[in-house]
Amino acid sequence: MNEILFLTSNKHKITEAQTILNKYNLKLVSFPGKGEEIQSDSLQEVARICAKRAYLRIKKPLFVEDSGLFIDALNGFPGAYSAFALDKIGCEGILRLLGQERLRGARFECAVAYADKNGTRIFTGAVLGSISTQIFEGEGFGYDPIFIPEGHKQTFSKNFEVKEKISHRSIALEKLAKFLTEKKE
Repeated sequence: MNEILFLTSNKHKITEAQTILNKYNLKLVSFPGKGEEIQSDSLQEVARICAKRAYLRIKKPLFVEDSGLFIDALNGFPGAYSAFALDKIGCEGILRLLGQERLRGARFECAVAYADKNGTRIFTGAVLGSISTQIFEGEGFGYDPIFIPEGHKQTFSKNFEVKEKISHRSIALEKLAKFLTEKKE
């Protein structure tokens, strides 16, 4: 089984990533920390620079992941600042910001940046959906209790099996895993 370093301290992301990478005979090795994260409106830019700097520091192939929730009625907020917004106002604050807004379209986006001696590559994933009018606790983390994926009636937290199959992160990690598998052949 081939190993791949994942630079994160988020245990939920580690578990989610390992489930996906196991299918490709890739063993995840978590490398605690966030790396040197920059401020940018672009998830891809944040992930790319973080991965590049981490690779230059530890000299081993690795990947980092950055994701965000982009809400149409809030002009894409919180977007690349999703972790900060979650920490400061939580799901409750997002629901307050939306208030009685009827158009609740949103999307989750993910950028996975893989860095090795040949440079940095970006793999992206996105899932469309909407923001619920209330919080639905269950499995998952982050904004899962308020995000309903398109074509479904329940939030990711209430239907975690769906999240594992169609989430923004699973799409991006599948692309990374296919790249790494093809690279080894």
